[in-house]
Amino acid sequence: MNAPLVVSGLRKHFGKLRVLEGVDLALDAGRVTAVVGPNAAGKSTLIKCILGLVRPGGGTIEVLGQPVGSDPHYRRFIGYMPQAARFPDNLTGDEVLALLAELRGGEVRHDDVLREALGLTAETLARPVRTLSGGTRQKLSAIIALRHEVPVLILDEPTAGLDPLTSSHLKELVRQRASSGAAVLLTSHVMAEVEELADVLVYLVDGRVRFRGSLDELRLRTGQRRVEHAIAHLMRVVA
Repeated sequence: MNAPLVVSGLRKHFGKLRVLEGVDLALDAGRVTAVVGPNAAGKSTLIKCILGLVRPGGGTIEVLGQPVGSDPHYRRFIGYMPQAARFPDNLTGDEVLALLAELRGGEVRHDDVLREALGLTAETLARPVRTLSGGTRQKLSAIIALRHEVPVLILDEPTAGLDPLTSSHLKELVRQRASSGAAVLLTSHVMAEVEELADVLVYLVDGRVRFRGSLDELRLRTGQRRVEHAIAHLMRVVA
């Protein structure tokens, strides 16, 4: 079975700044792939290229076997949760959900389950977004990413700003989606979270993939049991 998302030879330069240098990446269905690396490694640019927010300088991106180009239709097959979502301040949480459901189209199947799991009450969602805390906005962003049955999920620091209980519930939801066949791309600076969720780890440095493999392969290569220590080892030895 072909991977739902395949990135081949992806390059992006901003002037003389080389951000992505021939990145190859395939997201397997039913697995969580964590992309980690130091600041300025190219993780955010990679995600923006996949979403069509930044035009690559070279290489290809395929979603469900179709090349990504000027037609934005492929985005309907992707659920995206940014690190810090921005919503119209004058709208309520319910109005944001209704607006995005109308713009995107397709069936919304999980709103009630997601609201309960993430602790978003009807009273909270009736309030203007400008009055909501950062953590509550993150919960709203999680609903938007997970409410459609899509083959690809991209989660950028998804638990940032969440309390431990909500973070635990969100991670369980992510595991459920992967178990149902979704290909998940996860970025996180929390290595315990990566260790808990990831099936595959991709280590990105200076726009290049320097490691791709299972967590057991990472441990074997570095001689470190904990993923946090293994990543720290890679950061020391990979130039």
